[in-house]
Amino acid sequence: MTSSPHEQSRTAWAPTPPPQCPAHARFGATDGLARLFGPEAAEDPMGLYERLRARHGSVAPVLLDGDLPAWLVLGYREVLEVAGTPARFSRDSRNWRWFREGRVPPDSPLLPMIAWQPVCLFLDGEERSRLRLAVTDSLERFNRRGIRRHITRFTHQLIDGFAERGEADLAEEFCEHLPMLVLTQLLGMPDEYGPRLVAASRDMVAGTETSVASNAFIVETLTELVRRKRGSHGHDITSWLIEHSSGLTDEEVWNHLRVILIAANETTVNLLKSTLRMVLTDPRCHASLAGGQMTLPDVVEQVLWSEPPLMTIPGRWAAVATEVGGQKIEAGDMLLLGLAAGNHDPAVRPDPSVPLLGNRSHLAFSSGPQECPGQNIGRAIADTGIDTLLARLPDVRLCIPEDQLRWTSGWMTRHLTSLPVTFAASRSRSSAASAGPARALAETGRDQGSGPDGGAAPAAEPAVPLPSVVSLPVPARRRRTGWWNSLKAWLRG
Repeated sequence: MTSSPHEQSRTAWAPTPPPQCPAHARFGATDGLARLFGPEAAEDPMGLYERLRARHGSVAPVLLDGDLPAWLVLGYREVLEVAGTPARFSRDSRNWRWFREGRVPPDSPLLPMIAWQPVCLFLDGEERSRLRLAVTDSLERFNRRGIRRHITRFTHQLIDGFAERGEADLAEEFCEHLPMLVLTQLLGMPDEYGPRLVAASRDMVAGTETSVASNAFIVETLTELVRRKRGSHGHDITSWLIEHSSGLTDEEVWNHLRVILIAANETTVNLLKSTLRMVLTDPRCHASLAGGQMTLPDVVEQVLWSEPPLMTIPGRWAAVATEVGGQKIEAGDMLLLGLAAGNHDPAVRPDPSVPLLGNRSHLAFSSGPQECPGQNIGRAIADTGIDTLLARLPDVRLCIPEDQLRWTSGWMTRHLTSLPVTFAASRSRSSAASAGPARALAETGRDQGSGPDGGAAPAAEPAVPLPSVVSLPVPARRRRTGWWNSLKAWLRG
């Protein structure tokens, strides 16, 4: 629902704080601060970033949930500066003054994303290097061919769920499921973990009132996974983190699994949606793909420039009093990296309509020592999944006008709520299975003899009970549970 201009003005900008207010004293907010929560930020985040840029320059003061102040870094060069100088801008959130002064409430929706954890994202120096080495080594052990095999298999399974209907909502029925299905395989989880982890991870990143409970569900799920893998290693990230020479504790293992799971799922879901939208709605993109001037990986990189999966990310905390973008930053101040705003900085990209084929210098995966180590897995899921879908549904087209598409936004993300399409109905591969098991196996292209790293395929995980910390909304739970049970029934058959 769209708010009136009056409501947007009233909610997006905080009233002028009194002189004794800490935000006023530290940020010089004589005419109010912009909120990253509220109707204006949700309705048009890019518009808000440009207004902030015009008003404050490359670094702007903003308010987070609970009216907690922070700096939003909008400039491309300034994002690189903050991300690349850990001596001035620490990743340790315990440096945040508002934590030290007890101003962050225990139920703040910011906590799941900014509360300190024993992971490389919140550490500096040698300890960060030790943990990040374990993560990068484990991610790099995956064979590209093995990952793409999982992506192709799950893409076909998802399409089977709607192929015979001739219509689908690709956002809900495809994009929101494919990344987590692949990730559960890479992390060594049973298949049944997927649907509830999708809902919990999205809820947590959105910063809703139930995000703390969603985080608790994810933590309990991963803790149980690590406990089981300690006694039974396999060809998966969990086992490789446990075995790594860096000597990770159980707490360090499940915390890094949480980071991988949340970051990879949220970013890849959004990347899939944005790339599919571009393919289906941009005539230039469609013509370039058809004519061979562009490939799907080219389209993915263009999307990473124009619509990065994460709009902003927390964060950095000033280790010392410093200056960036003309703003005086005090020790203990929080800085958010504006990835989307930086990608659209007129200083480095004066004409956003000009294609940037082959240019990977965008900020979509951050930069510097904390650049996302698993970015190529996300790229593989996006280009292989969409390529397989277009091959399977060559006449797929959007069934509503582009201007009727809708987005929903949180303080970090903006994602498409639906992508309704039509196509020529066809038999699902599950139907083909009834015509002959050998034919179905050949069509699906499943290779039962290789694992994700090119070795022997791991044994199937036993069914295990899921933690019950989170109660999902009833309509979503019924819809996804029914779909999931149908898929499992077909697999068992």
